Amino acid sequence: MFDKSFWVRFRSSCILMAVAILSLVMGGNVLFCVLLGISLIGMMELYRIIRSERTLIAGAGYLACILYYLILYMEREEYLVPFFIGYLLIMMAIYVLTFPKYKSEQIMLGFFNLFYVAVMLSFIYRVRMMDGGEYLVWLAFIGSWGSDTCAYLVGRAIGKHKMAPILSPKKSVEGLFGGIIGAAAIGVIFAAVFKNHITEVSNPLLAFAIIGGCCAVISTIGDLAASAIKRNHDVKDYGKLIPGHGGILDRFDSLIFTAPIVFYLAQIWAR
Repeated sequence: MFDKSFWVRFRSSCILMAVAILSLVMGGNVLFCVLLGISLIGMMELYRIIRSERTLIAGAGYLACILYYLILYMEREEYLVPFFIGYLLIMMAIYVLTFPKYKSEQIMLGFFNLFYVAVMLSFIYRVRMMDGGEYLVWLAFIGSWGSDTCAYLVGRAIGKHKMAPILSPKKSVEGLFGGIIGAAAIGVIFAAVFKNHITEVSNPLLAFAIIGGCCAVISTIGDLAASAIKRNHDVKDYGKLIPGHGGILDRFDSLIFTAPIVFYLAQIWAR
């Protein structure tokens, strides 16, 4: 009934979910170190695509990623803007002092890489460290992996209208709405089960439904954006780290966008 590739993908999914659950439950230093590692690997995958993985651009990016996470760890967010300005200056210095070794596109994508991977993924840690974050953080995964599963099932069952036929031929408009409704429903169920513990959010059932639905929409954009980057550079997967799935960015492409959405929307419903 199922071929070998299915079981490879299924096994990888189980391991990935186990690591995610353990990291999120433990939080703190464990989650911090896991996300830092994932961010560095994700940045490496994107540097590889733009053929800059063994350059000064990549080296500066890795150091900036570590420094950025340390700023978050020490709760010194007031230094973030000066940090980003300094990183931009360093990137431009590399560009002009080594000219014409690097193209302007490499410099711009190198700067983009830090935001796209490290900064966006760090919001998982930032959500987890919020008051009530041990419950709120799951919304990022509900809006990403949960909506993706619902969209897949609905798309397989009734999907007829292609949403983005060039980027992702299998995605349908029906699947998109199925993902939105599914994520909202999962959010409501989750809030209903843990409502006695979710004291930091007013009207948790409504809040989790809306945040879950919003994340489902943003998740789709993130997924298609990652596909667009791969198509622009003629690659199938970002890497081979996760058998059956590809690289870190292949699996976390939508989660990159849902985590910041949860962080800011949760503050709107904070008591």
